[in-house]
Amino acid sequence: MLKMKKNVLKITAVLGLTTVLLNSCGPKENTPLVYFPDMYFPVAYDPLMKAQDAYSDHENEIPAFVKNNGATGLSPVEGSVPQNKDGVFEEGLLPKTVDEYNAGYDASKTMTNSPLNPANSAKDLERGKILFEHTCAACHGVGGDGQGPIVQSGAFSGVPNYADREITVGSVHYVITNGRNAMGSYAGQLNAGDRWRVAMYVMNAFKKGAAAPATATPAAGTATPASTTAAAPATTETKTTETKK
Repeated sequence: MLKMKKNVLKITAVLGLTTVLLNSCGPKENTPLVYFPDMYFPVAYDPLMKAQDAYSDHENEIPAFVKNNGATGLSPVEGSVPQNKDGVFEEGLLPKTVDEYNAGYDASKTMTNSPLNPANSAKDLERGKILFEHTCAACHGVGGDGQGPIVQSGAFSGVPNYADREITVGSVHYVITNGRNAMGSYAGQLNAGDRWRVAMYVMNAFKKGAAAPATATPAAGTATPASTTAAAPATTETKTTETKK
């Protein structure tokens, strides 16, 4: 008899505790303070859209959402690394056809200045040099002559010498972003701002004295003006002569 009473008391205690626990969970008319309402009332958000205030029926709204007028895409935490600190917008969809690519490449040649702040050009060129030597020099060479270690090993060929190409900072950036011929896109390795920095470095380091002669390349059979020949570096003149041969 005593044992039965103990069992009844145990069962009653378990049922009572279960009832208390069940009643303590879930929303009530007078909800107690909730420290993490987005976990207590979970709602999926699209960070690019304005939030439909899911907590308007409760007293525990998320202050950050309210402060931003319902926007859920919050600003980066102070001290964290921003994804686009340069403020340069990423390009749209990559060209899908040859015609789209060629049209974009031709248009890029008209760009002679990068969208980065000119006041930071010295730092941008310094970073562009580091990025070029880490990312591009394996094929293009540290001197931009297309004779990087991969080319010299015989594993790859056909890399052009920048001094022989008619390029602009815009066209260099376009090729880095979209690729060209055997070179693939480097948009996955370099962000938008850094691609412009590499393009700026290429033009500053390898085309500073060769840009004008490259644009004024004479047609086949036409003599090269003496002034142009004299202005060109000795190495460039030798390579041009060898090419003509």
